[in-house]
Amino acid sequence: MGGRRRGAAGTDEDSHVSPVVKYLLFLFNFIFWIIALAMVSIGVYARMMKHAEAALACLSVDPAMMLMVIGVLMFFLTFCGCVGSLRENICLLQTFCICLTVIFMLQLTAGILGFIFSDKARTRVTEIINKAIVHYRDDIDLQNIIDFGQKEFGCCGAVTYTDWSQNMYFNCSKENLSRERCSVPFSCCFISKDEVVINTMCGQGMQDLEYIEAGEHIHTNGCIDKLVNWIHSNLFILGGIALGLAIPQLVGILLSQILINQIKDQIELQNYSLAHRSDPWS
Repeated sequence: MGGRRRGAAGTDEDSHVSPVVKYLLFLFNFIFWIIALAMVSIGVYARMMKHAEAALACLSVDPAMMLMVIGVLMFFLTFCGCVGSLRENICLLQTFCICLTVIFMLQLTAGILGFIFSDKARTRVTEIINKAIVHYRDDIDLQNIIDFGQKEFGCCGAVTYTDWSQNMYFNCSKENLSRERCSVPFSCCFISKDEVVINTMCGQGMQDLEYIEAGEHIHTNGCIDKLVNWIHSNLFILGGIALGLAIPQLVGILLSQILINQIKDQIELQNYSLAHRSDPWS
């Protein structure tokens, strides 16, 4: 049987299962279960607020879809942990423990490979940003993320400001009849903190200008170099974040494994007692 069985020796007085471990694991999973529900709800709401055509145009980089996928995975995992700890079900607890271990190992492997193959990781990130640029006007969430990133890092495009020519609205071809032809988003511009009303057309025609001339009005450097420099400058902070993500996972793995071992000890004790109890009629 996957769960805990009760027999003659299965009373609470001689139980090998620690209530502290049991309910601590339940509380741990319940908190993340609530977070997972919130993530799924926000993701579903964000998807419903979009037009169907716009939502389907960019599934692989859609923030709402990413939130929903992560939320569903967390919901399933924490559900196994919650029910498994309350019901002392070895099958559910092992599922929780194994999945959490696999996720932790994948994150660790991705971090190591990203460090070793930094050039390939840089190329991959460049491709992701370029794909996001193509779908800039298709998804309002993606648009807000790109604008936030360009304003915070003081950059424009993936490698340079002319990357925005990949977008059909900012393309410099003569066939493009858009009013934003050969422009860049306002988030590329030099924006003063004291500026109350932002001129959203400040990037008009900037791709027609030479690099030095355009640099007088907008950020001309790409976001990849800015991102790499930011990572190098904040290695300790990023290390702290990585540790903060790893600790809850390791705690979940440790607690679930302790509880599994305690349940197995309890089952062995019950089986032994049933096999060796005296027969009063003999």
